[in-house]
Amino acid sequence: MLGWDIVHCKRNFLFLLVVILLGLNSGCTKSKNKEFEITLRLSHVFSPKEQLTRSMDNVAERINKNTNGAVRILTFPQGQIATYKDGVELVVRGAHFISVEDPSYIGDYVPEFTALVGPMLYRNFDEYVDLVKSSLVRGWVEKAEKKGIKVLSLQYIFGFRNIITDKVVKTPSDLSGVKLRTPGSQLFIKTINAMGATATPLPWGETFSALQQGVVDGLEGSEFTNVGTKVYETGKKNVALTNHFLGTCGVYISMKVWEKIPLEYQKIIEDEFNFESMKMIGLLKAQHAGVVKELESHGVKFNRVDRESFEKETVKLYSELPGVNREMYDQIQNELKKIRGGK
Repeated sequence: MLGWDIVHCKRNFLFLLVVILLGLNSGCTKSKNKEFEITLRLSHVFSPKEQLTRSMDNVAERINKNTNGAVRILTFPQGQIATYKDGVELVVRGAHFISVEDPSYIGDYVPEFTALVGPMLYRNFDEYVDLVKSSLVRGWVEKAEKKGIKVLSLQYIFGFRNIITDKVVKTPSDLSGVKLRTPGSQLFIKTINAMGATATPLPWGETFSALQQGVVDGLEGSEFTNVGTKVYETGKKNVALTNHFLGTCGVYISMKVWEKIPLEYQKIIEDEFNFESMKMIGLLKAQHAGVVKELESHGVKFNRVDRESFEKETVKLYSELPGVNREMYDQIQNELKKIRGGK
């Protein structure tokens, strides 16, 4: 127990140190000739070759330019600094930090966001975009603000997530005994377990060595992640088109920090993040077929699955996930019916 306490204390110390370095105190907001200036650090887990990284870099550059240097955003891809739960916690604590994560990570504070990105919900990208603009989700965004989280965007989509392994998977029984790498989110862990596999949460940086050493048998992710990080080079060349999650990231900043930023700069920041998200979705739609073709040229094979059998196994999660209930699921489905009915 003593060893555990020492490790635990070290982790808390390191976390506190990161908070200080990221400018938790107001001293990191500088004033030059009485003009506002702020530096924010933006973190995510995507590799430098992936579109989300390029998109975040584009946003940071335009915000800096359009605010005449008043708002400076430093981007850190591939988990160089805090990500996942630690990144969102920095936001909640008031650090000068922007977290770019799956909405399920703010679901720890407002459970509706876990339901929003729950399994087997969406048929296409547009349904999700329309949903996050609805009054239903706007109400959830207001709840997040009361928890200290300003949601700058929810619609950085990077494709449907599928099962990537070395076997053909068509039903939940095909995943029996298969260990799949997942992020540390309880939504991901519980969903993969419900689908029939054994979820193994690992940091992205450890995933390739885990695949090569047999610690895991595969992973789940989008075609864009597959081609961008060359997952196929690990020998995992079968993709089961489960489409179990729509891969999406939100962008979050502390309300305490947000309220320090002048309104004119707030508008620029929100506009730029939202503009780039729609641009990224357009690129995604235009590039998907080419990405699939490129993966096939590397020997990757795709197969359809019995979607109903996976839906049957995962729908129960909307009554089992912490803070989530079936009412949230029904609210989302009712909203999606309106969206589908209007098209």
